[in-house]
Amino acid sequence: MVALLLVLLLALVLFGAGFALKALWWVAVVVLVVWIFGFVFASAGESGARKRWFRW
Repeated sequence: MVALLLVLLLALVLFGAGFALKALWWVAVVVLVVWIFGFVFASAGESGARKRWFRW
């Protein structure tokens, strides 16, 4: 009985970790797309001195 509960708990933890990692990949893709758009639009609109669209 205890072994069955441990296996079910392990399956639940692994399922949760897999879902979280997949969600984090989607967040990373969205951030990358926003960064690329910001870089392209900032580069297209600049005249003269090089300007930065981000603040470090």
